[in-house]
Amino acid sequence: MTNSDLNILVIDEDPGRATLVEESLVEAGYRKVSTLRTTKNLRSRIAALSPDMVIIDLQSPDRERLQGVLDFTRDVNKPVAMFVDQSDSEMTRKAVEAGVGAYVIDGLTPERVKAVVDIAITRFMTFSKVTAERDAARLALADRKKLEKAKGLLMTHHRLSEEEAWQVIRKAAMQKSRRMGDVAEGIIMAFDIDLIPDSARD
Repeated sequence: MTNSDLNILVIDEDPGRATLVEESLVEAGYRKVSTLRTTKNLRSRIAALSPDMVIIDLQSPDRERLQGVLDFTRDVNKPVAMFVDQSDSEMTRKAVEAGVGAYVIDGLTPERVKAVVDIAITRFMTFSKVTAERDAARLALADRKKLEKAKGLLMTHHRLSEEEAWQVIRKAAMQKSRRMGDVAEGIIMAFDIDLIPDSARD
């Protein structure tokens, strides 16, 4: 996606600052820029606008207000950049934990906008990749545990070899177009309530 294709949402209650951000983005080559002048009902508003990235500009937020915005950014699943005039180490840490890709203190200047957008997008993509790899690894581990337990149940209760038990699970997964981990989970649940039929090994 090129700069001109990126749909950026600017959230800023100050009209002058919002205009500054918009103009800086346009000068940097970002043509699709929209603005919200309030931080209220952010989830529904952003869902309706469906931006590719969110830039939040807060002048001098108190701790409660900043925390409220950070709570929102945890769920937005978009690259987020935030400009604030002042902060402290605790709020900076919370911003990073909330998924803010670029948290810029000392306010906004036009020359910062392009670099901040690039940083926020890069960090979001990196974080998303790491999260996806972590989730995939956890799922694979969980599936292995389910498969081993399901095989053990089939081997014990139906006197199957390990290979035969594996083939039962594999065949069921292919026939039902399901993941083997899901089939294994179903077998475990069936054994738990004594519903596994003798024909399962056929």
